[in-house]
Amino acid sequence: MKESLMDVICCPLDKATLELDVDDADDEEVLAGTLTCTECGETYPIEDGIPNLLPPDMREEAAA
Repeated sequence: MKESLMDVICCPLDKATLELDVDDADDEEVLAGTLTCTECGETYPIEDGIPNLLPPDMREEAAA
């Protein structure tokens, strides 16, 4: 995911700002890390450059 995406995405639960924590990145993209809501504290994983912004209960169902 490109860091510029941070200007347009928000927490799907309460529409608050997300904070980016980068674990792995190349020149232009974040490959792994987490997005954390500044209000509710919910975390969303970034895997293979793709942020998973599904609410927690839907993430568990999608993985099954």
